[in-house]
Amino acid sequence: MSLRVLRFLTAGESHGRGLTAILEGIPANLSISSEYINKELRRRQGGYGRGGRMKIEKDRVEFLSGVRFGKTLGSPITLWIENRDWENWKEKMSAEGEPTESVVPFKRPRPGHADLAGGIKFNQRDLRNILERASARETAARVAVGAVCKRFLEELGIRIGSYVISIGRLSPKIEEEDYLRRHELAERSELRFPDPSKDDEFKEVIDEAKEKGESLGGVFEVFAIGVPPGLGSHIQWDRRIDGRIAQAMMSIQAIKGVEIGLGFEASRRFGSEVHDEIGYTAESGFFRYSNNLGGTEGGVTNGMPVVVRVAMKPIPTLKNPLRSVDIDTKEELKAGKERTDVVAVPAASVVGEAMLAIVLADALLEKLGGDFMEEVRERYEAYLRHVRNF
Repeated sequence: MSLRVLRFLTAGESHGRGLTAILEGIPANLSISSEYINKELRRRQGGYGRGGRMKIEKDRVEFLSGVRFGKTLGSPITLWIENRDWENWKEKMSAEGEPTESVVPFKRPRPGHADLAGGIKFNQRDLRNILERASARETAARVAVGAVCKRFLEELGIRIGSYVISIGRLSPKIEEEDYLRRHELAERSELRFPDPSKDDEFKEVIDEAKEKGESLGGVFEVFAIGVPPGLGSHIQWDRRIDGRIAQAMMSIQAIKGVEIGLGFEASRRFGSEVHDEIGYTAESGFFRYSNNLGGTEGGVTNGMPVVVRVAMKPIPTLKNPLRSVDIDTKEELKAGKERTDVVAVPAASVVGEAMLAIVLADALLEKLGGDFMEEVRERYEAYLRHVRNF
């Protein structure tokens, strides 16, 4: 794999003490606050159709290293998010001792979850040892990491946002063309639609699914504007920005499809209807007459907005469980149940923003280098002059 400037790891279980993330590679002297990150964490917890866990957790981040008096130090940043629900799970999730009689092993794997495949891989007879880490609760740590990267990108004039374009089989008509305006409208919607007037109609669909014991998936779009041309590379497969973005999105729990720009629709059109024609003016330099390719060409950003469409499957835990098998007795039973959401597409769109921010921040630092923000800004301004004068 190509060398990454930014590296991050997350750790923690869904019902453990909390979540930790370590982010390395952010330059020194970036202004950052816990409240900036907490705002992003609140956005992840929102959305109609979420489960009871969101009534318990009020996610807040604490810096354990890498930040002093509101500025990054250039050293690894450690982020900590406490799980408030830990108080209810101390005995079941204890790191010491032996399980008591009250600790009931999870033996009935849920179709669509990591339960069975993970149990086989790690030789675990209690599948809670798999599901706790596989849970989308982990994305809270990613959103915290992504918030730091968003803050870095903002310093260089790059903005990231998202909105939901469908839940289940229903899709609101999106009339607003401006990406930032779509994002602003989505922020007013409980379902993160760029048309809040459709909320009530879609809530009825979610309520119906809940009554049936069902879950729903959907599709969201994530975008970045102000991205310069030249991030990524055509030279090797693992340096292509499209592949890096797609891998980041597919790493989000329950994601099953990623498109950049027109995506699959491009395969159904003539070339003249797909490729973005090039123009030039002395004032603005090179530009495109359209953005069908979603801001990338040949594995490199081309200066247009980066637009990524992401498909999320329905959540695997169902109120009316599907057929499964007890892993010990091999008896056919209904799958196990956990507290869960009916739909989490709005929350997933916020996670998508975080992952796009991480990829673009990494690609930008890979391009520019720099150990402190003043150095990065100077190099970025020099690169933008190069782009304008090319």
